[in-house]
Amino acid sequence: MIPKITASTIYSTLGNNSSLIPLGIKDVANSCGLTAASYLAGDKLEGKDRFIDEFGTQAIWLGGLPTFNFILGKTLCMPKKFDSNIDVRILKNKEILQAAQELAPTETVKNSIKHVAQNAKAYKGIALTKFIGATVLTALSYFGLTKFRHKYTEDEIKKEYIEKQIAKQQANANIAFSSSFSQVHNSKTSKQPSFTGFQSFMFDPVKNLMIIDGVITGERLTHSRNGQDFMGYVIKEGSFWFFMYYAGKKIADMFEKHTEAKFNKSITLDARVIEAEEFKNAFSDGTLKTHLEEFKLADKSDLDIYKFAVNSKDNLIINMAKKSNIIELYKKTDKVDTRKFIDLDALRGIHSQIEKLLSQYENSGQTTNEFFTQLRKLKRGAVLKNIGACIGALGIIAPSIMLIMRKLSPNSEYQVKKDVEAKLAQE
Repeated sequence: MIPKITASTIYSTLGNNSSLIPLGIKDVANSCGLTAASYLAGDKLEGKDRFIDEFGTQAIWLGGLPTFNFILGKTLCMPKKFDSNIDVRILKNKEILQAAQELAPTETVKNSIKHVAQNAKAYKGIALTKFIGATVLTALSYFGLTKFRHKYTEDEIKKEYIEKQIAKQQANANIAFSSSFSQVHNSKTSKQPSFTGFQSFMFDPVKNLMIIDGVITGERLTHSRNGQDFMGYVIKEGSFWFFMYYAGKKIADMFEKHTEAKFNKSITLDARVIEAEEFKNAFSDGTLKTHLEEFKLADKSDLDIYKFAVNSKDNLIINMAKKSNIIELYKKTDKVDTRKFIDLDALRGIHSQIEKLLSQYENSGQTTNEFFTQLRKLKRGAVLKNIGACIGALGIIAPSIMLIMRKLSPNSEYQVKKDVEAKLAQE
């Protein structure tokens, strides 16, 4: 079933630094801009080469890790009958692990957690193997794409060159085409890529991608086909890393600080929380203080707050944590899926952020409608400006810099094509 798309889910997703969707949007803009710049700077062959590189890499980059993780998870867990949906992090705290069994939403889930707990060492080994295997397979998929792209582009250049030579010879001498060019189709010039290793970030999908990007960036720079290729990748990869993994969070922090300083409103909460009518109503009817106090009284230890999070049905803080996906529900029920990891620090962060927002509301002098209308507008504006800035930088500014550098260069022609044609002329 496709989830309902609302304003809150759109802005929450776009503003989530751990979501792959805003990264994908930025990458599409970057890929479109770079492909267009390649067509303008060079010719059709360079544009096709860039298109395969950018959009092929994007498919591997976004789809490789989730796909291989899923396949390896099912495959590796099957012999020992482990449930691959169990987050290995719940094994860290024995008290919480025991509570996860006792409070499981179904008997099946309870037994699956118990089975993993009894074989913790084996399950941890499978989790690590799955992550390493998925990362290596994704990297190898990119290497395969690179080899295919280099070979495809070279063959297309050869084909175009040979066709030009045939036409030239027929026009000038009206003689049969020499068979000497037929040998060209058997030459092999693509280099064998190598894997350089990575540092493990197992539980954050964005950090997972950083490993793959490290491999891709290293491969692109070390296996550049010439100086022109290398400089293009220096600009492309530098801007990509900055705006994908650094600038987005910094821009978000900047907007949050600016908004709080100018309007005395905190927009750090997830958009799904800020947009929720249940959340707004708790401000207007005065029940929010009760929910905050109830949470605070339950927070005596990690185990106590974990049990409260799983058992609570009507506490607003817990409900907002569920909306933010800090607490995940079991399938289509209202029961917490205890196979999943609950980040207790993030849960406590929700409490402190709501507490702060309540204080701002009480000091604002605004009605609930006025306060939330402005709050939601500020949140949406900050998210759109953030992603818009990154899209503009990746999709317009970086490709424009590459295009200008090419046009101002004394060797502005597509260097790969010149190199291949020079080799063919010698042959």
